[in-house]
Amino acid sequence: MKSGAKNSPKLSAMRKDYRLSILEEGSAAPDPLTQFSKWFSEALSAGVKEPNAMILATAGKNGKPAARVMLLKGLDEKGFSFYTDYRSRKGRQLEENPFASLVFLWKEMERQVRVEGKVLRLPEKESDRYFQSRPEGSRISARASFQSKPLKDRAELEASFNRIAKEFRGKEIPRPDRWGGFLLRPDLVEFWQGRADRLHDRLQYTRSRTGWKVRRLSP
Repeated sequence: MKSGAKNSPKLSAMRKDYRLSILEEGSAAPDPLTQFSKWFSEALSAGVKEPNAMILATAGKNGKPAARVMLLKGLDEKGFSFYTDYRSRKGRQLEENPFASLVFLWKEMERQVRVEGKVLRLPEKESDRYFQSRPEGSRISARASFQSKPLKDRAELEASFNRIAKEFRGKEIPRPDRWGGFLLRPDLVEFWQGRADRLHDRLQYTRSRTGWKVRRLSP
């Protein structure tokens, strides 16, 4: 297989040594959601762009995985919240198999967080509240776009957007029934801190009947 651009670096030679920080059991919070909040606040302070960007991985009843980048829109003691069209590919997969994984990468801080757990639909009132907090254009697009449905061309999508915008001009735009939120209740959360010589720190939290257990994993 021929390489692309001339003088481009070989993939096998691309690497970086990590030395910005450390992660030790003694300084980590006993609860992973508290630890996540701490790291998230530090990412904000460090100027990480879109620190709430995350990879959501799902799989339907056939077991084939699918992943995409989304935005985290809620975090509390229950877990991680995000919103989408229930009839989208990820929405349908979550109905078939209500388990998912999240990955957050804050490369400016040489950190990564992995989350695994069961996914539940958020109550309709919570979805309504979040929907009304969105910019008008985002509310219009949620009604105009049937996510993951094939389109003839972009003009079809824009025509749908314009039609909805005209229909609700000067009116409240209601949340469509097919659109709403999900909550991922974590059973496993892993914090990864890059270290020199690939001796990275990995602390894994797993839920038990009595609370959370923490253990260090080999990198």
